[in-house]
Amino acid sequence: MNAPSISELPQRLRAALVMAGFTYDAVAEVLGPEAHAALARNETTPALRRTSGGWPLETLIRLFLLQAPVELASAQRALPGLVDRLAAEGFVEQTVGEVAARLDVRPYATDDEHLWVVSDLTPGLDGGSARIGPQHVLGISSASTSLAQLTLREPVGRALDLGTGCGVQAIHLARHSDEVVATDVNQRALRLARFNLGLNAVSTPVDVRAGSFFEPVAGEAFDLIVTNPPFVISPATGEQLVYRDSGLPGDRVVEHIVRNAPDHLADGGWCQVLANWVIPSGGAWEERLAGWVPEGCDAFVVQRELVDPAAYVELWLKDAGLHGSADYLVRYDTWLSWFEDQGIEAVGFGWINLRRSGGDARELLTWPYDVEQPIASAIRDWAVARDTVVELDSHLVIRADVVQETSGRPGESDPETVVLRQQRGLRRARQVDTVEAALAGACDGDLSVGQILEAVAQLLELDPAQTREDYLPAARSLAREGFLEG
Repeated sequence: MNAPSISELPQRLRAALVMAGFTYDAVAEVLGPEAHAALARNETTPALRRTSGGWPLETLIRLFLLQAPVELASAQRALPGLVDRLAAEGFVEQTVGEVAARLDVRPYATDDEHLWVVSDLTPGLDGGSARIGPQHVLGISSASTSLAQLTLREPVGRALDLGTGCGVQAIHLARHSDEVVATDVNQRALRLARFNLGLNAVSTPVDVRAGSFFEPVAGEAFDLIVTNPPFVISPATGEQLVYRDSGLPGDRVVEHIVRNAPDHLADGGWCQVLANWVIPSGGAWEERLAGWVPEGCDAFVVQRELVDPAAYVELWLKDAGLHGSADYLVRYDTWLSWFEDQGIEAVGFGWINLRRSGGDARELLTWPYDVEQPIASAIRDWAVARDTVVELDSHLVIRADVVQETSGRPGESDPETVVLRQQRGLRRARQVDTVEAALAGACDGDLSVGQILEAVAQLLELDPAQTREDYLPAARSLAREGFLEG
């Protein structure tokens, strides 16, 4: 059989993976919960014990996911007619009678589709040496999954994947965009992104371009921009890892994106960023980030996690495979000293959502609690709520998932506290008083806000005019936070 050409290789590899049943669900079933969980912790022994049968799916698991050499004959059965070509292209390495992986080929699943992603090998399996090179191409990660869950999935015309890496976001965008542009400064990443687009039979036009930040798309506008930028906050000295280090100090890379993305958004367009940002001494992060947002742009920023400097430095030194290295302690101390010199109290992790609306709606929210995933629908709901105008003649409806919780001493006629809690999306909670609870409970679309407030005032023996004046702002707030809908 003739070796496939380079252009044929992604399709031929896809066919082999499909034939072997190399999907996320099948791998999880073969490994079982214990071995699958161990592999997520970079431990392969339980999985090796469950994949010793030699059939094609087990061979692919051992070869690509466990980074274990497999017999040449087994590799040829799992990848018929492809082993020599994959070796020539740097995917695998052949030795006498054995084949070992040099790139990671990993199954990935969406709700209705099986995908595969090629990237550099996962470092640090079984506690081995994990130091990685500056051009390392990261594969599926918690960050890429988080951004995919955050991204709005309505059909759009043009979409931009800024800093595409191995192309995961571009593959997602291609499912609901007429045209996608994917950019990166890492040539190895662009090569793998192109391969992954072919491997997953992406039919939407995806223009893969080399360049830094918005330089490759100068003068162009998009309906949707998504990015998981190299956001690690550091002094920007020493060796840089392209996938996580921008070369800019502090959180300047995120600031640059926030300030410049709106220039590349069409009217009504969105930019969604997974990011880190500096928490200055005193903790006033909201004002800093709000100051980056240009006029004419709405911003919804959600801080999901707060990390102290020591934990942050440890995380990223270990990520680079430097834990236990000869210069680990020096790097650690230098990085911490820089945090102190800069007056950085902590680092925030979270989401930045920008909408070119012509307005100036802002919400910067600290929300470390459990949320419904994918969270994208909650981002869209936020925009709808911000566009909802609430007046006394407005007819509102309480959202279907909102429940009321009360607490107080047993036997008391009135509760001490009343809390409205959303069961979906962000799952916000809001403590309300008696009037607000009554207002929310009566909002079924029939009566206007003013009519409801007047009825509540009469029931509670309050002044109707004063009640309307006092509680119209509360109705607006309940709508903005998604408890009431127009």
